[in-house]
Amino acid sequence: MKLSVQGIQSSFVRSIRDGGSDANGQPAQHRYAEGLANPCRHCLELINDGDEMLILSYRPFQSLQPYAETGPIFLHKNGCQHYKKSTIPAWFSFLEPAIIRGYDENSWIRYDTGDVVPGKTLTEKCCEILSDQSIAYVHIRSKFNCFQCQVERA
Repeated sequence: MKLSVQGIQSSFVRSIRDGGSDANGQPAQHRYAEGLANPCRHCLELINDGDEMLILSYRPFQSLQPYAETGPIFLHKNGCQHYKKSTIPAWFSFLEPAIIRGYDENSWIRYDTGDVVPGKTLTEKCCEILSDQSIAYVHIRSKFNCFQCQVERA
């Protein structure tokens, strides 16, 4: 199965970089990356140690509903290229563990799809979950339940 892996939308990122509000109605916090555990959710690359970044609250859902989780994410403070490819970024193999779950067309969690898996199995697990046509998309999250990206059928 061919996948479509994508970072968060550029229009939202531009709004945040221009001082717009996050999911909690607050502006993003400015910080400097420490170490290599700061993934940008727009380009899906790791933010280099010492680079400026934004920390904000993000809700990867179109509308409020019981399963519309909100959590912290990082973004490069300055411009970066939106990620939309057919492969999961190579560094995701180091997510130990990763949380994965499928959602239906109403953006409700399908509990039968939720799992905690080694990062190196994410592509296989996404394909397995998306083989069920009632699943609209998959979210990949860190072990801390922070949203990483959305995966769909290409």
